[in-house]
Amino acid sequence: MRQTRRVTDPQPRSAALARVDRAFESDDLAGLAEAAAELPAADLVAALGRLSVKRGAVLYRLLPRPVALEVFEALPPSLQRDLVAGLQREEVAAVFADLDPERRVPLLDELPATVAQRLLRGLPDDERERTAVVLGYPKGSVGRRMSGGLVTLRGGMRAAEALDRARALPAEVELAAALPVVDDERRVLGVVRLGDLLRADADEPVSALMRGTTTARTTDDAEEVARRCTDRGRRAMPIVDAERRLVGILPLEAAVRILAEEESEDAARQGGAEPLRRPYLSTPVRSLVRSRVVWLLVLAIGATLTVQVLEVFETTIEQVTVLALFVPLLIGTGGNTGNQAATTVTRALALDEVQPRDVLRVLARELRVGALLGLLLGAIGWAVTSLVYDPSVGLVIGLTLLAVCTLAASIGGVMPIVARAVRVDPAVFSNPFITTFVDAAGLVVYFLIARAVLQL
Repeated sequence: MRQTRRVTDPQPRSAALARVDRAFESDDLAGLAEAAAELPAADLVAALGRLSVKRGAVLYRLLPRPVALEVFEALPPSLQRDLVAGLQREEVAAVFADLDPERRVPLLDELPATVAQRLLRGLPDDERERTAVVLGYPKGSVGRRMSGGLVTLRGGMRAAEALDRARALPAEVELAAALPVVDDERRVLGVVRLGDLLRADADEPVSALMRGTTTARTTDDAEEVARRCTDRGRRAMPIVDAERRLVGILPLEAAVRILAEEESEDAARQGGAEPLRRPYLSTPVRSLVRSRVVWLLVLAIGATLTVQVLEVFETTIEQVTVLALFVPLLIGTGGNTGNQAATTVTRALALDEVQPRDVLRVLARELRVGALLGLLLGAIGWAVTSLVYDPSVGLVIGLTLLAVCTLAASIGGVMPIVARAVRVDPAVFSNPFITTFVDAAGLVVYFLIARAVLQL
């Protein structure tokens, strides 16, 4: 198992990063080397995320090789690519050769084809073959994220023999907290937790310590497998091929990393932007603009629906100008209600609590939820508006809140399921599109109710 770097008296991260910045500003390489030696790997990763490509390469060259490899593996692939651009070819080849295949592949996806091919050619034959196997799995599949170096046990082994096999694993290969037990054809029978092995008597058979487990296929979506692993409390998830033979394992730590990446993407898309693939401070301004402008254009075009609705009902607004005062309240309430429903259902989809076939059940539930919310908000809106303006206007606001909340909750609950059914990220159909649709539809409902109640 690779040893992680430990520091007896770590500095606060902000002070440590400030020291690195001061060393660069004063061109003090000795001070930079001293500061880098005192920093834990996590702080070095944070420092590289803040530095330019040139400065990042300088800092990286000052790290001892074991620390350098640990830091490089912890960097996102986009920052790995930038660091490769700042290092010498020999340095890049050495780091690349030390990586595990599942960590090489994301970097290869980021690099230009010529650079990727050169790095692959520089690998030993056996490592090139292992890397090619991982490259053959679809992007986004768990086959690209699993660990191929693993210890396999047999049910007839004794605990002492199993521990000896685990100890024989090379130091650079990560040892999972749960070891798979396989039969003669490498089909998974269960797993044995490392802690159980350590506590067991030396002669106790592995079969007596074995626990049941589920497996995932190499082609399964990495996010779905990672969520199954974490939600079911698995220390590791065995990964099998099409013939159900064990080919790798997804440790819990890797599952947590996958979910963190996916949740960052979902959060960005729910806010109407593409996810950044590197730390904010190291992301070029043009990349920030590019990540947001497309969504802004799409939403701006969608917002023209709201403008056209206002134009259609311009006469109604002129007759009762007070109606215009409540437009922000109504569309804001509708958008928020829709977003709440979408977020709840998107989360349920991710946890496999809801499937596309449950669309009618979700619609029925969200109709009831939206109607109850609308009743509560509508009653408050009717009472307050009636006191300040006129009971008839209060009735319009109350009925509109009831209708808009019901509509928004229904649309917000169904859209993520529709997205999943057509194999689109549910987060894309979440806040931005729901808000735009509900704004336009809510205004139509508002003015139709106003015309009917006020007899305009």
